[in-house]
Amino acid sequence: MKSLHYTGAMLKHGRRSEFDPRQAGDALNDRLMNDQFLSVRSLVIGIWSLVIHPLPVNSRLAPVIALCLWAMPGAAHAADPSVTINVIFVGDIMLDELPGQAIADGIDPFTPFDSLFKQADITLGNLECVIATTGEKVPKPYNFRASPICIPVIKRHFSAVTVANNHSGDYGKGALAEQCDLLDQAQMPYFGGGRNFAAAHTPLILERKGIRLALLGYDEFKPRIFEAGPNSPGIAWSVDQLVVDDIHAAREKYHADLVIPFMHWGWEYEEISDRQRSFARTMLDAGADAVVGAHPHVRQAIEYYHSKPIFYSLGNFVFNGFHDDETLTGWILQLTLDKSGVTDWKTLVAHIDDRGLPHLVADAKSPRGNARTKQLLDYDPPYPKHEADDK
Repeated sequence: MKSLHYTGAMLKHGRRSEFDPRQAGDALNDRLMNDQFLSVRSLVIGIWSLVIHPLPVNSRLAPVIALCLWAMPGAAHAADPSVTINVIFVGDIMLDELPGQAIADGIDPFTPFDSLFKQADITLGNLECVIATTGEKVPKPYNFRASPICIPVIKRHFSAVTVANNHSGDYGKGALAEQCDLLDQAQMPYFGGGRNFAAAHTPLILERKGIRLALLGYDEFKPRIFEAGPNSPGIAWSVDQLVVDDIHAAREKYHADLVIPFMHWGWEYEEISDRQRSFARTMLDAGADAVVGAHPHVRQAIEYYHSKPIFYSLGNFVFNGFHDDETLTGWILQLTLDKSGVTDWKTLVAHIDDRGLPHLVADAKSPRGNARTKQLLDYDPPYPKHEADDK
């Protein structure tokens, strides 16, 4: 029985837990079918070239093949291991309370990381609040609502944010819809939530150097009432088959080269659960290239599965209300990817001050590795280590 241990952990780290995460529930129906337009177009162009331009048999094949390849998604950028992109992930970004006040006072919480972020092709984080001016508190232990003045600060440093978490619905569905409006007006990309179920489950595609990266976001931590409905705003709730279907669609319908789910999951203040490990492997088997997580407020294990990395939790990044080193320390994750997946990765350490604002700890030892060789270096206690498993 974990109640005594869990309650002690809640009090030790400062904030109490919200709700116990539970494995995702019932599956929903019907996914959109893959659009075959490009394949049809390539066939039509090929036939047309044969009919209109009579050539010797061998010569006819060249334009047909060339045009068919041109029509195929991603063919313009053949896999080239020398072409890589650098993607940065950070954990929970909560911009209410003290961090929000700092922004109102003209302080940019991300300034210590400005040069680091500018070196990346893509920067991503978990927006652990709703940005809105409307709504009423949903009954729950903690409700976070940030001012719209935060949006230009986020946009200055981040390519996109996931909104799939247990705070996006803190002020009701109307406030979440307002957040969608505000982010869209500011042209600030987001994923893992939206104005309806279809939008919440649609991948965000970011293309850099000819590499198309699909980002998906899911929440597993209650309340599930924040889930998007067919015609109502909300987040993407983690249901196994739906997530697998979304990963397949990201490749087949949206023609992504790479797919990374950003998960909001796990027990707060604890090591990884059997659920996390099992479902991470399910996502990788379905075609994801890596899995990144947040929510537990502490850093969790890093593993390889079939040479694909799993970063179970990056910990906090911007968050006040915590009091010990475990919860005041987070990772900045840097991934190097080519079209075939993650090649190298490393983490950097951020420490959170008493206002909830992060600072880079330049000389801190922090995990790094090579996914192709399953290398894992500088990975020492107190981080829980689990051996690589390619079963």
